[in-house]
Amino acid sequence: MKPSLNICQSCGMPMHHLSDFGTNKNGNVNSDYCHFCYVKGAFVDHGITLEQKIEKNIAFAEKKGMPREEATILAHSTLPNLRRWKGLKPID
Repeated sequence: MKPSLNICQSCGMPMHHLSDFGTNKNGNVNSDYCHFCYVKGAFVDHGITLEQKIEKNIAFAEKKGMPREEATILAHSTLPNLRRWKGLKPID
């Protein structure tokens, strides 16, 4: 596993440090998802739709100082291609 190349397959967050990774049910590190999205073998936001996740990511990026337009483009171009959302289409 090369942590520097990993991004969360739910939210797109880069995962560079062991503490960035989520955990499986048995407590082992999960290399696919970050600690914000996946804890003890389950998604923290279980039941969230792709559209809701996109809006959540946009709001978070704005809070961190990214312009809304840039955050929107990034979220719409990244999230649908991640493993958790692959094959789902956002409703416009």
